[in-house]
Amino acid sequence: MLAVITQWLSDNGISDVNLTLSVTFVGSICIFFLCAVSYYLAKHQVLRLVQKVVIHSNNTWDDLFFEHDVFQRIALMLPYIVLLFLVPIFTLEDTLYRQFLLTIAKIAICFQVARAISSLLNVIKSIYERKASERYLPLNSTLQVIKLLVYLVATILSISYILDRSPFYLLSGIGALTAVLLLVFQDTIKGLVASIQISANKMVAPGDWIEIPQYGADGDVLEIGLSTVKVQNFDRTVTTVPTYALISGSFKNWRDMFNSGGRRIKRALHIDISSIDFYNKEQLEELKKIRLLAPYLKEKTLQLENHAEKFNLEDTDVNSRQLTNIGTFRAYIEAYLKQHEKVHKNMTCMVRQLPSTAAGLPLELYFFSNDQNWVNYENIQADIFDHLFAMAKVFNIRLFQHPSGKDWQTFRQS
Repeated sequence: MLAVITQWLSDNGISDVNLTLSVTFVGSICIFFLCAVSYYLAKHQVLRLVQKVVIHSNNTWDDLFFEHDVFQRIALMLPYIVLLFLVPIFTLEDTLYRQFLLTIAKIAICFQVARAISSLLNVIKSIYERKASERYLPLNSTLQVIKLLVYLVATILSISYILDRSPFYLLSGIGALTAVLLLVFQDTIKGLVASIQISANKMVAPGDWIEIPQYGADGDVLEIGLSTVKVQNFDRTVTTVPTYALISGSFKNWRDMFNSGGRRIKRALHIDISSIDFYNKEQLEELKKIRLLAPYLKEKTLQLENHAEKFNLEDTDVNSRQLTNIGTFRAYIEAYLKQHEKVHKNMTCMVRQLPSTAAGLPLELYFFSNDQNWVNYENIQADIFDHLFAMAKVFNIRLFQHPSGKDWQTFRQS
C-alpha cells in the first residue's frame, strides 16, 4: 500500500525531498479515516443491531449488558484494533511515528479490555443482588479487588509497551518494591481483610440499620465496598465509613431487632416522692371502678384482710399492710400495657422502680411494641405515655418536673 501511495504522489509532482513526509501525511489520513469509519459502524450500526436483539430477547440478564455498557466498551475496541492493523500498512518502517502509533493502539486496547472486564464484573454484581438470597458474601469487595488487579495488569502492559520491554522484566522488579506496595495499598489490604471477616461473621449486610456514633453514621447500609461502607442516614445524607472501622471498633446493628418482630420502648415516669401515700377504703372503692384494676384490687384486698385477721389488726393500724398509690399505679400500668394491642405479647413487659434521685422516683416502663416502623413506633409510645400522664392524677400522684417560670410567678403572687 505504501508503494501505491508513493507512486501516486510521485506521479502528481511531489518531489523526492517532500515525498517521505507526504507519504506519512497521506497514510495518516487513510488510517484515521478508516478508524473513524470503524468507530461509526461499531457505535451506530453494530450496537443498534445488538440492542434490537437484546430488546426482543426473553432474557433479562442480557439487558444488564447494555445497562453497564459491556457491549459499548467491547465495540469501542474496534477502532483501536483497526489502528493496530493499519499502522504497519500505511506508515514507513523503522520510524518513530509508526512506533508511537502502535504503542498508542496497544495501550488503548489494554485499557479498553480492562474497562470491558470491569463492566462485566458489574453485571455479575447486579445479577447477584437480584437473585442471591444470602447477602453476606463479600462479592462487592472481591469484585473491586479483581478490578484493581485488572487495571494493574493493564498498567504493567502499557508500561512494557512504552519501554519496549517484556512485562516479566517489570514484574521481576516488583519484588524489591514489596514494602512500598504494602504501604501504598495498606488501606486496600485492610479493607479486603475486613470485608472477609464481616462476611464470615455476618456482622453487617446491605440494608441493615447500623449506628456508628464516632463517624456520625445512623441509617441503612447502602454498600459495603473494599475501602468504605456507605450508610444513608435518616436525614437522607450519606456517610462513608472505613470498612476496617467495623472490625476495629464497635457499632450497633439493629437487624436482630427487626428479625425479632418487636422494638423496645424503655422510658421512665419521674414521680414526686412527696405525693406517695396510703389509700383508705373510700379511695379504694373509687379505684374499683377502673376495669383494669379490678382483679388486682380484689386479690390485694383479700391478702390484706387475711394479714389483718392473722395478726388481729385494724385497717388503720400502723402495723397493718396497706395499699399505696404508687404500687397501685404501677399495677395499673402493667395491666394497661399487657392488654394494649400494640404491645408485643411474647416479649418482656414490666414496670420497675429505679433508685430515687433528685428528680424523684423513676418508674421505668420496659416493653416492646409489635410495630417496628419508626413513625408508628414513636406514635405508639407517645399515645401510651399521654394516657399515663393523664391517669397519674387519678391515683393522686404528681409527676416531677423542675419549676418553670409560671411556677415562680405563682409563688411570688402567693
